[in-house]
Amino acid sequence: MQTERLFPDYEISTDPHRLDVSVIHKFLAEDSYWSRGIPRSTVDRAIENSLCFGVYLGAAEVGFARVVTDRSTFALLADVFILEAHRGKGLSKALMRLVVEHPDLQGLRRFLLLTSDAHGLYSQFGFEPIGSPSRFMEVLRPNVYRPS
Repeated sequence: MQTERLFPDYEISTDPHRLDVSVIHKFLAEDSYWSRGIPRSTVDRAIENSLCFGVYLGAAEVGFARVVTDRSTFALLADVFILEAHRGKGLSKALMRLVVEHPDLQGLRRFLLLTSDAHGLYSQFGFEPIGSPSRFMEVLRPNVYRPS
């Protein structure tokens, strides 16, 4: 487990027992553009099977990032957020620095993410647009969290 104190009041931790899944689920299901409507059980399972980073003000969770990885060749960064009341304080940069410096994420051949609006943040940490998009394929189910 990794913990880093930020400023006088904030810290980031990879301790899965500290995660406030209610806060994480609420943001993802109600406030994110990428997983609106996601069921709590799906969030629980995703967290269980990922390397997670929580951002805290005291005991309150105010941010999150999740990395899906085999810890040797590949990782996918997902579900990165800082709650609105805590933005503009450098927390997303501190969170990203800890993510890319995490010991389990060193020496990876490929580290991916998808974003619609945070290219400036991620480019500061070495992420670039995919050079050969035609090599990538996907099965995309954009309405998987919406009842039929």
